[in-house]
Amino acid sequence: MKKKKILLKLTGELFGKGDKPISLLEAKKIAEKIIKLKKKGIDLAIVIGGGNIFRGREVGAEKFDRAVADNMGMLATIINGLALQESLEGMGAETRMLTAIDMPRIAEPFYRRKALSHLKKDRIVIFSGGTGNPFFTTDTTAVLRACEINADYILKATDVDGIYDKDPEKHKDAKRFKTISFQEAIEKNLKVMDSTAFTLCRDNKIPLIVFNLKHLDKIDDVLNNKIGTLVK
Repeated sequence: MKKKKILLKLTGELFGKGDKPISLLEAKKIAEKIIKLKKKGIDLAIVIGGGNIFRGREVGAEKFDRAVADNMGMLATIINGLALQESLEGMGAETRMLTAIDMPRIAEPFYRRKALSHLKKDRIVIFSGGTGNPFFTTDTTAVLRACEINADYILKATDVDGIYDKDPEKHKDAKRFKTISFQEAIEKNLKVMDSTAFTLCRDNKIPLIVFNLKHLDKIDDVLNNKIGTLVK
């Protein structure tokens, strides 16, 4: 039976808590869940956001250059990637971190063949530094890398239980979608991912599942659409 290849997208906010933009304790908690997931016998690659440290798209009113802000955000994803890598390896996992921005003293530069080779050797691969270009989100990065490694699924782990028709934190009557098409998600302007990421997913026919990180150990239920929202 062919092993499933999964691209796991983690929002950066999962790595911070309270006044701490990045908490090594939270990174270790996430690492524990990832190791349990890896033991399910899958090929696993990870993309992490950097919003807990710096979110480029929120810059605007300060008249700050968007390209510079996005570069700062990409560096934030590398910090989160290092925290996760150290946490995973401290628990015995074998990992490789590949960056879209060349930092040879910190991590390997991203090359598609290299990423595929690491996955074939059963290593957990962490992609950081975004796409290496401003004006692209880490959601788009996740979809791009999923296409490049021929992933079977993109799993987006957040702090909510799926995709809702409106913000569940602000509206008690918000309804969760069990399944939704990429086209409908784009037309409804759902904010769980940007339109570029949704379109790239749709065009390459890679199913996306949005779910709560706490259910990462229930991967069979997630993949069978019993948990979260499936976008296809």
